Amino acid sequence: MPELPEVETTRRGVAPQLEGATVLQVIVREARLRWPIPPELAANLAGRRVRSVSRRAKYLLLDFEHGTLIVHLGMSGSLRFVAPGTPPEKHDHVDIVLGQTVLRYRDPRRFGAMLWQQGPALAHPLLASLGPEPLADAFDGGVLFAASRRKGSAIKLLIMDNHVVVGVGNIYANESLFYAGIHPARAANSLSREECDRLAAEIKAVLARAIDAGGSTLRDFMDAKGKPGYFQQSYKVYGRRELPCHDCGALIMEIRQGQRSTCFCPHCQPL
Repeated sequence: MPELPEVETTRRGVAPQLEGATVLQVIVREARLRWPIPPELAANLAGRRVRSVSRRAKYLLLDFEHGTLIVHLGMSGSLRFVAPGTPPEKHDHVDIVLGQTVLRYRDPRRFGAMLWQQGPALAHPLLASLGPEPLADAFDGGVLFAASRRKGSAIKLLIMDNHVVVGVGNIYANESLFYAGIHPARAANSLSREECDRLAAEIKAVLARAIDAGGSTLRDFMDAKGKPGYFQQSYKVYGRRELPCHDCGALIMEIRQGQRSTCFCPHCQPL
């Protein structure tokens, strides 16, 4: 599933050509995504100019003067530019025609979304109750420490809670906990303020490095130019069960938490 670095990589890829561009036409071939694409979307966007492209958590926000197109890539979605007239493939569900190029939305599992929000974008129910952005100043060890006092759940589950901090998905939670030297099954309220400071700093660092690497290659993830992400080449623990730890040589272990796989080094992350 595309996580925050993949979505941010996509945003940076599409923004230069989208911002300031006028939508000539919207072609919807398949409206049945996670939520149905509004039938009036094509008429709403035709002839309108994109003012900016931003991101909130894993949502892309295409801002127009009269509202915002909220895009979620779901489990397998992607946005790529193609030349006008490029024949659509089976899972190419939406084209946003911009004249010299076309922004094409592909989603094999159809678990993504394209929703229209008239009025402030952040007032939409999907966005209104989200926690702070992990790379923003609003998130730090103090925020994490305060949230952890109220939770006896495992720390990994806490940092994946979008009400605490957004966008820390499974891969990057595994990696951040390794760099912070914290066992993923530790009770959140057992962490000290110093440990929370360290973990918050590592979350920021891991996500920043992943964005610089273009995200991770997750099955068919490609950026807007069709290039894969490369952060997976530097994984310390994720997906490395029973392989030796790069730092100490101990075998990486795997457990299940919240129906997701968790990998950690028992020596570098003692419980």
